[in-house]
Amino acid sequence: MSNDYQQFIMQIKSKTGIDLALYKEAQMKRRLTSLYEKKGFSSFQAYFQALNRDSELLYEFLDRMTINVSEFYRNYKRWEVLEKEILPRMLKRVGNPKIWSAACSTGEEPYTVAMVLSKYLPLHKINILATDIDEKAIARAKLGIYPERSLHETPEEMKKKFFIRDGNQYRISDQIKSAVHFKKHNLLADSYGSSFDLIICRNVLIYFTEEAKDHIYHKFSKSLNKDGILFVGSTEQIFNVNKYGLEVEDTFFYKKL
Repeated sequence: MSNDYQQFIMQIKSKTGIDLALYKEAQMKRRLTSLYEKKGFSSFQAYFQALNRDSELLYEFLDRMTINVSEFYRNYKRWEVLEKEILPRMLKRVGNPKIWSAACSTGEEPYTVAMVLSKYLPLHKINILATDIDEKAIARAKLGIYPERSLHETPEEMKKKFFIRDGNQYRISDQIKSAVHFKKHNLLADSYGSSFDLIICRNVLIYFTEEAKDHIYHKFSKSLNKDGILFVGSTEQIFNVNKYGLEVEDTFFYKKL
C-alpha cells in the first residue's frame, strides 16, 4: 500500500471515523483516484488538504463512501401512526420507553424516532439504542451529516428545529445525536437485549431467508416487554403473528402478548 494512500486512510479515519481500510483496497483506491483526478488533484495528500478546507468537497466524498438508501420519516404515514396512536398508549403505561432501532444503517431511523418522541419527552431523557452490522454505516450515522434527498419526507418544523443546512447537506443537531447510542450488532449471530418497549426493524428483513426471519422474529419477541411493540417495514408484514407471541396492533405494528 503506498504511503500516500496509507496516510490518507489514517487522516480520513481521524477526521470522520470512517475506516477506509475496511474496504477492498484495489477497488477503493481506484475509485478515489478517479474521484480526486476529476476534481483536479494529483495525489491523496493534495485531495485531503482540500477536503479539510472545503466542506462541500468533504460531503461529496462521504456520499461516495456510503451507499445511503435510508431516509428520515421513510413511509411518512407509518411514522404518523407511531406518533399519534402507538406512542400515546405506550407512554400511559411506561413513562420512559426502552427503544431499540435494529439494523439502523446510517442513522436516519433512530434519529427519526428521537424527533417523534421529542414531542412527548425532553430530549435529555430519551436514550435510543441503534445497532447495525456495518461499522462504516455507524461511523456515518455518528457524523450526522446527510444529503438533501434523505430529508424529503421530513416535516418542515422538524427540519427547522433539528437540522442545520450546510450547502446541499444537512447536519443533525447535537441534541438529537445525544439521544441515540450506536453500537455494532449482528442480528443473526449476537445476543439480543431485553425489556424493550419498542423495537424498530424496517426494510432489512426482506434481504434474509425465511428461516433467518423466523429466527429473528422469535428473538425480537423474547426481547420485548409484555405489550411492547415491534415496528416493521412496509414490505415485511408478518402473517403468522401468533407463532411469535404477537398480535396485530396496526398495519406493520405488532404487540407482544
